[in-house]
Amino acid sequence: MYISRQSRDKSLLELFSMANRNKVSRVAIALLLGLLIAIPTGVKSIGVCYGMNGNNLPQPSAVVNLYKSKSINAMRLYGPNQDALQALKGSNIQLILDVPKNDLQSLASNPSAANDWVQQNVKAYSPDVSFKYIAVGNEVITGDYAQYVLPAMRNIYSALSSAGLQNQIKVSTAVATSVLEKSSPPSDGVFSSDALTYLSPIVQFLASNGAPLLVNVYPYFSYVDNQGQIDINFALFTSSEIVVHDGQYNYQNLFDAIVDAVYAALEKVGGSTVPIVVSESGWPSADGTAATINNAQTYNQNLINHVGQGTPRRPGKAIETYIFEMFNENQKQPPVEQNFGLFYPSMQPVYPINFT
Repeated sequence: MYISRQSRDKSLLELFSMANRNKVSRVAIALLLGLLIAIPTGVKSIGVCYGMNGNNLPQPSAVVNLYKSKSINAMRLYGPNQDALQALKGSNIQLILDVPKNDLQSLASNPSAANDWVQQNVKAYSPDVSFKYIAVGNEVITGDYAQYVLPAMRNIYSALSSAGLQNQIKVSTAVATSVLEKSSPPSDGVFSSDALTYLSPIVQFLASNGAPLLVNVYPYFSYVDNQGQIDINFALFTSSEIVVHDGQYNYQNLFDAIVDAVYAALEKVGGSTVPIVVSESGWPSADGTAATINNAQTYNQNLINHVGQGTPRRPGKAIETYIFEMFNENQKQPPVEQNFGLFYPSMQPVYPINFT
């Protein structure tokens, strides 16, 4: 989560208005429900993002041991940190490895540079490190780097093929939900024209290679930007009743509504077979509106408990999800961005969380 999300989900305003008209008044019931543990109906895959934007973080070897001790079986790493990759050897932790945006132009324009990147950062560690996805850019669509994403994806894929890894590792990119122009109701989800310029051919690439689209989903920022239109229980998975009605689909939480809006947008551009992996989602515990330890614990625990059930549009199909993030990172701005961690840099938990 390297950029501010303060205006990222304006496209969901109509959805929030619908939620407002159906606000839950039984606050006590909703709060009680927030303490209950839902039983997932499908197999779930939960990972945690490992950011390094802090000057007091533990060594990668200790971090990998912490993942294992907490039964966290998947990680997102925002760049090829060699110490982290070395520590991951033999851990069986599945990995999303990002290509940083500053590398995109060279990888897009030079196949040999892509080959070198794969050889140095993937092949050198495989199969001891369980690479699952290469995320070519994080939230660079739309923007100055967007033009390089697909060419870089193609070159990385070709380099993986040359290394014999194309069937083991999928190539994708991570997008923010700001790529949506319309999302209310979720069935009307559609990509903006600017995003579509880049996403339409990317979706075809993903579909042809059996790869998912990585999406960063933040009900927190949606709530903060639209407090007059949305009840916090809808964002925290604690609404006691249906909030949004969308034909045959009914929504009791904002997370599902956002994910299904992206699914609807994918279907409109020939991506009905492209699954979504939620590559970031979380809630801060301090220094922001509604950023409390209780709310962060409620959201993240409910997220873990929920994603095995799928969404109304994809019922029973577990959503592979990565919580943002492992540690509070003291070099991020604004201050709320420093407090998404499940753990302090001391490796003590910010609040109890159960991954099993």
